[in-house]
Order: sequence, then C-alpha cells, then structure tokens
Amino acid sequence: MKSNSRFETRAIHIGNEADKETGAVSPPIQLTSTFKQTAVGQNNGFDYSRAGNPTRKRLEDNIATLEGGKYGISFSSGMAATTALFQTLNAGDHVIIGHNVYGGTYRMSVKVLSRHGIEFEFVDAREVSSIEASIKSNTKLIFIETPTNPLLELSDINGVSKICSANGILLAVDNTFMSPYGQNPLVLGSNVVMHSATKFIGGHSDLLAGVLITNDPELAEQLYFIQKSGGAVPSPFDCWLMLRSTKTMALRVQRQSENALELAKRLNKEKLISSIIYPGLESHPQHELALAQQHNPEGEPIFGSMISLRCGSVQKRDSFLKNLKLFTLAESLGGVESLVCAPYDMTHVSVPEEIKNSMGLTSDLVRLSIGVEHVEDLYEDIIRALTE
Repeated sequence: MKSNSRFETRAIHIGNEADKETGAVSPPIQLTSTFKQTAVGQNNGFDYSRAGNPTRKRLEDNIATLEGGKYGISFSSGMAATTALFQTLNAGDHVIIGHNVYGGTYRMSVKVLSRHGIEFEFVDAREVSSIEASIKSNTKLIFIETPTNPLLELSDINGVSKICSANGILLAVDNTFMSPYGQNPLVLGSNVVMHSATKFIGGHSDLLAGVLITNDPELAEQLYFIQKSGGAVPSPFDCWLMLRSTKTMALRVQRQSENALELAKRLNKEKLISSIIYPGLESHPQHELALAQQHNPEGEPIFGSMISLRCGSVQKRDSFLKNLKLFTLAESLGGVESLVCAPYDMTHVSVPEEIKNSMGLTSDLVRLSIGVEHVEDLYEDIIRALTE
C-alpha cells in the first residue's frame, strides 16, 4: 500500500493484510503464549508473546501510521503506557505536567513514582510562558494533555515543542481526547504521543489498552525494552479488537464530534445550566487555538466529542444524572454510546480537594462523552433531564 494513502485507507489496510496462508480477509488472532523455534536462537521473528506477538505487531504498525509515527508500543492500559514513559527517567529528573491532568496520571506521579526519586511539578499548561518559567536544569520531560480531562483546557503543542527543543527536553502529549483522527501532536513537534486506547481507538467500551507513538528510534528502543521487561502488554484478542475498531475510527469520531458541536451550540443558548465548556464554542477562551491545532485529516476543524457542564449545585447535578435515560453514568469515554460522569467524585476523586478547587474542578461539573446516537434524541434527553 502507498505510504501517502489517506487516513481512512491506512486505518483499514495497515496491519490488516489478508492472511498469507488462507487468504482470510480478517487475519487470525495469534492466541499463543510461545512460538516454535527451528533451532536455539532461530525463530520466525517471535519467541514469547510478552516480548512480541504478531497480532500486537499489526496493531502497533496500524496505530503508528495513523499518528504519523514510525514506532508504536502498546500496553495493557493508558496508565501502563504513561507509567512506561515515566520509567524512561532516572531518579533526580524533573518532570513538568499540566495541572489539569487526568486523575490517574496525578495518582501515579505523586503517590507512586515520586517515591522513586522523580520530581513532578504541576503547571498551568495553557500558557507556554508558565511552562518555560518552570524549567529547571534537571527537567527531562514535559507532559501535557490537550484538551484536558475534564475542563477541556488546551496547550499550544507547537509552542511548547519549540521551548522543549531549545532546552533539550522531551515533549509528550496525551492525545486521548482527540484521537489520531482529530489531532496529530507528532506533526506539531511532540516527541511522543500517548493514548488511552480504551477510549476512541477502541471505541466500543469493551477493552483496555494504551499506546505510545514516536519517531525517535532511541526512545522507541527504551520503550520496547520496558514493555518487554514490565510485561504490561495487551492481549492478542484486545489487539484484534482494536484493529477492527480503527477501521471505523474516522466515521465514529467525525460523527461524535459533529453531534457534540451541535449539542454544545444548542445548550449554550439554554438557561438551564450554569455554564458550558466546549472548545468549539467561540466563548471558549482558547477557541482560536482549537481551530489552529485540532483538525481532521481533510484539514477541517474538529473539536472533539467531550462537553463539560456546570449545573450550579451538587443537588442539580445529581438530579440531572438521575433523570438521564440515554446517557449512562459511568467512567471512561470515547465509545459509540453516550456516557456521563461527575469528575469531582469519580475520575478525579484521588486528586486532593484543594487542588481540584484551585484548578476550577467544581463538584457541580458533569462531563458528557457524546456518542453516535441521533443528535435529536441526545438533545431531548439532556433537556428532559434538566427540567424534570
């Protein structure tokens, strides 16, 4: 297949070549823990599935090309991928992380890896100047989410990448909320991209996985070593599910984002909620940055399918959550079905109260993950839940 094929074509064909032995259009899942060797030290490229598996290799090739990268390294969850990235660091190294980072990333950094001598500093990543001012002589990595979970704050990936390049620092971007279809941090200057593949890559709320993508051969070698040594790898079956799912990523993410934009515009006119947060609205303080760096493979602006609402009080929040019928109260996001959660007490429960308050993560906030249902049904469900 041509290397310059478009996103949708690569999503369907890279890693999904027909089986050479049988001609099966859907290649078989290699459900094996070990592989026959023709002699000591001689094999067909695989010896043990923790170190490598044909189905996993096909997935890694697929995801890498969708992000515009050369190397894809997959893990058993998004947190396993993030942890592996941090494990490339040494005791005494300093890491700058966006302050509005996912609660699991905060928990792993502060409660686990800081005990191993890595220094983590949380900074408001909306301003490049704030990040630059926090750089120390021992800063080795800057880790940002954009958009963030759940306040949908943005970071200027290209602007931060220039600061990193000038200081010899690696830049990592958690691209989970946008997917490879809606944003490509490597193209904007990032050194490595992280996805919780559980979300938009999997897309059906039926698997756990994470992936790191890079063009840096030395970093890739380190990550492959950690993947093999730590063993936090996805199962062959989950890899096969993801290969099936990436075939429809363009269709799913585009529809989800269109639904979200339409809902955000309508809800922005309602007086039933305290406020709405969505980068696609002109009222979002970083709307222009969203226009600049978030776009689909055709170059059209895309704002993602995550919407956050402030209900005004915990009582109104809980009433809204109770009255919803089509939105399922659950953690996670990015699936074809619409979900809703209360981040203060769910996804970010491990973040100290004073930190949540300082970043504006209030207890009345709800996070909507918009699915592919008909937009009119979703709108009617939200309005009914707000008024009952």
